[in-house]
Amino acid sequence: MQYKQNTYGKLTCCSTPSNKVIISRIVIPIVGFLALLSMGFLLYLRCGVENHTFKSNATENRDLFSILNFDGRIAFQDIINAIEDFDNRYWIGTGGYGSVYRAQLPSGEIVAVKKLNHREAEITTFEKSFKNEAKLLSEIRHKKIIKLHGFCLHNHCMFLINEYMARGSLFCVLENDIEAVELDWIKRVKIIKDTSCALSYLHHDCHPPIVHRDISSNNILLNSNHEAYVSDFGTARFLDPDSSNQTMLVGTYGYIAPELAYTMVVNEKCDVYSFGVLALQTLMGKHPGGLLVSLSTSYSKNIMLSDILDPRLSLPSDQRVAMDIAFVATIAFACLRLNPKFRPTMKCVSQEFLSQKRL
Repeated sequence: MQYKQNTYGKLTCCSTPSNKVIISRIVIPIVGFLALLSMGFLLYLRCGVENHTFKSNATENRDLFSILNFDGRIAFQDIINAIEDFDNRYWIGTGGYGSVYRAQLPSGEIVAVKKLNHREAEITTFEKSFKNEAKLLSEIRHKKIIKLHGFCLHNHCMFLINEYMARGSLFCVLENDIEAVELDWIKRVKIIKDTSCALSYLHHDCHPPIVHRDISSNNILLNSNHEAYVSDFGTARFLDPDSSNQTMLVGTYGYIAPELAYTMVVNEKCDVYSFGVLALQTLMGKHPGGLLVSLSTSYSKNIMLSDILDPRLSLPSDQRVAMDIAFVATIAFACLRLNPKFRPTMKCVSQEFLSQKRL
């Protein structure tokens, strides 16, 4: 191979007949290798991603974002077939930004499919919430946080594949008189305890910390044994220690910390307040709206515990259970302090529960 210098002082290649033979011997194996590599890549896409690592493959036109396999078995078509292309017969509820369906896979496994509706899919904030929830749930691991099995983002079909919770939301259980009676005092105390552990994990064991921003009875799901799991991370966000963490107001009315109305600064204490509302609601069997108003005024008075407990349940005859309920109420009122500086951290709350060996 000979080289000559062009007018700009750079080397250009001059091919000779012998060079063409050498080049063909090099190029043909490379082309063959690339063809095999392409076939392997197509097979990989067809089979799906076989791990639980969040990988963003989003394109500008929002074609396939990502789909994860559950133990290597779930495929896109399995989901579509299981719920017959999102037939209403499989609809079990409505989430923060879409409909939820019950899907039984060929393996017998039952999962919840949370689909972003077409109308919401056109709204940028809903799509952002969808991606946010998929990303967060793929990165966090806690036994009391809803498990993400997979997700898909496509121009015409966006959904999350979550662990299925047979009894639905805590809100629905409390609204149903028969189911509310099944949710006895011991189960209610455990729901509050388990939720505190999940929030403590998000605030103190994740780096950077995660604030849920929408803790409510709609976002606490119960399995067949009435065990609680925190769900719906569409509005959750990481806390940046080097930022003011100012944000738009999000969350469920009646659970939002009062200071957010004028500071717009989100931190862990916002979740603490929401947890306090949730804890009282679980004890009362209904949202404590009127009680919250009285706590925010100078006219609040001493409250008798027996006056706020769910009347659908008998007052506890077991002294230990009564003490546990009183303990939960004390924690709840501490979390509802108007000044966020005086609210306990979720780590403190969780440790208090753990120190009570009966709970």
